[in-house]
Amino acid sequence: MQFTEEHDALRKTVHEFVNQEMDPFIDEWEHEGIAPLHALFKKMGNLGLLGIQKPEAYGGSGLDYSYNLVFAEEIGRAYGGSVPMAIGVQTDMATPALARFGSDELKRDFLAPAIAGDMVACIGVSEPGAGSDVAGLKTTARTEGDDYVINGTKMWITNATQADWICLLANTSDGQVHANKSLIVVPLNTPGITISKPLNKLGMRASDTGQIFFDDVRVPKRFLIGEENKGFTMQMMQFQEERMYAAASALKGMERIITDTIEWTKERHTFGQPVINNQTVHFMLAELQSEVEALRALTWQACQEHIDGKDATYLASIAKLKSGRLWRQVTDGCLQYWGGMGFMWDNPVARAYRDTRILSIAGGSDEMMLGIIAKYMDIFPKRR
Repeated sequence: MQFTEEHDALRKTVHEFVNQEMDPFIDEWEHEGIAPLHALFKKMGNLGLLGIQKPEAYGGSGLDYSYNLVFAEEIGRAYGGSVPMAIGVQTDMATPALARFGSDELKRDFLAPAIAGDMVACIGVSEPGAGSDVAGLKTTARTEGDDYVINGTKMWITNATQADWICLLANTSDGQVHANKSLIVVPLNTPGITISKPLNKLGMRASDTGQIFFDDVRVPKRFLIGEENKGFTMQMMQFQEERMYAAASALKGMERIITDTIEWTKERHTFGQPVINNQTVHFMLAELQSEVEALRALTWQACQEHIDGKDATYLASIAKLKSGRLWRQVTDGCLQYWGGMGFMWDNPVARAYRDTRILSIAGGSDEMMLGIIAKYMDIFPKRR
């Protein structure tokens, strides 16, 4: 991957945005349990940060996916995972299929406002009984005339209480589970939709996550993204960008935790010397930084395959798996060296410890990633 002056300029813009518009307010948003996404996204839209790889015709920059991962790396520096996650839902989870397969009308009505920061989007896949098992979802969208009538519920929906629309995966026929699903844009002010209060989560406290109920919700069939019953395939494509985003956004965040821990252990003295002088400490920090660099190389290799039009599923799945596990190593290892200060709620290492645990669960669990990797290795057991 060869970076250009344009990559560097984008990196600088996002770096400054994190410093000026995110980090100063993270503590407040954590305390309130929500970040003001409409105001924040509008600022990002004005800077062209919500449509980096989206078509220029709808307000995007039309750049390749490498620019989006530069963005993901820098946005992941923020002192808290909640807002980078909310942003990633907008840019890499709710909108990729719409940008690729949506009609011109649909893109003008929903994609363009999302790129401009005038609308907040969310993605509706997980359900109370179907998380990583996407094929097992039960929400239905049956045809009545020119409309879909939607019934079911979606669970653990990031941005739920602030979103203007949801990219919904639902069963639109009684066929096989991989060939009966469609992606539909559903405005969340449509009659029949009920949204729960924000769920009380272990981490990602500044992100509003809710459950959404659909009771005979009627939307025009023209809100269908692409072809009917092709939604599973389109969702799998979205997942690859989501997984690369998750891995890329981990890199600078982990490095910041490591750097902060280095500074802390230089200042903190025990038994007459700085904590960092202990071999077990500086060796561990060196080990963690080495792992981050290895993940960086893997992530950018996956990105290059994606840009080249190759199937990046194998490498993207490995990167997603390793990012969730490495976050646990980094936060647990670094927290130890902060001593009692590491156990304080507002400590950035403690916050990262809580926030990043979800990364081995959401967007495809570690076990799902291992299954995908095993299939590509041709060692996954065949069903009888």
